[in-house]
Amino acid sequence: MSIISWIVLGLLAGVIAKVLLPGRDPGGLIGTTLIGVVGAFLGGWLSARFLDRPITQDFYDGATWLSAIGGSLVLLIAYRILFGHSRER
Repeated sequence: MSIISWIVLGLLAGVIAKVLLPGRDPGGLIGTTLIGVVGAFLGGWLSARFLDRPITQDFYDGATWLSAIGGSLVLLIAYRILFGHSRER
């Protein structure tokens, strides 16, 4: 997949992760979107590196989507743990 398709996949994965984990995020919409894009790259890399599941060239591959959403969820949770209460201080 090209970089543009990974960005689109990341945007959609970020939206899905936000739907699965609703609530206020410190970064707002832009922060959540960036977390989705980075999470898609991270999930794809982790899938290829440690699970021996190489990323296919097909945009509609279910494993690619699951790894992108999983990466986005992990980053969103980590972001909330690290910066979740920064507005209250």
